[in-house]
Amino acid sequence: MHGIDENRVFRPVNIAILTVSDSRNLDEDTSGDILQSRILDAGHKLGGRALVRDDIKQIQDQVKIWANNPDIDVVISTGGTGLTGRDVTPEAVRPLLDKVIEGFSVIFHQVSFGTVGLSTLQSRAVAGIINGTFIFCLPGSNGAVKDGWDKVISMQLDSRHRPCNLVELMPRLKEK
Repeated sequence: MHGIDENRVFRPVNIAILTVSDSRNLDEDTSGDILQSRILDAGHKLGGRALVRDDIKQIQDQVKIWANNPDIDVVISTGGTGLTGRDVTPEAVRPLLDKVIEGFSVIFHQVSFGTVGLSTLQSRAVAGIINGTFIFCLPGSNGAVKDGWDKVISMQLDSRHRPCNLVELMPRLKEK
């Protein structure tokens, strides 16, 4: 069986949202708003929210703050995963990763293909673990955020998801 097992207990996690954009501010951050709404509607806690420019150092600085905060379980970024010269989220995040979750990109692209077809090739969505904190880097479009959360991330951050989920791994992420 796979899917949500209603007989299991839901355990909320603390999720921080990072928007990467040169063209938006927090008042215009519709993709961040979508994520925040979905995170809270799912029963999780908002651990923080920030917006930084498409700048490797700014992205890394904020991600490091949250990855080193024991009260943050997950960081989800939106924006900066495209192909233009200013899109640097993967370049900022990959060097920080202790482990890459290769399957995330594969599954995200499968889901995205159903929505935007071959245009999914223009996304460099990435995920991994930094200091025991999960990070998911999504494109900045509202549709990509909805696809990423609704069809991939939300299920893996639901402790009731079977046969397994990321929440049950959290206590063991820093094992040596």
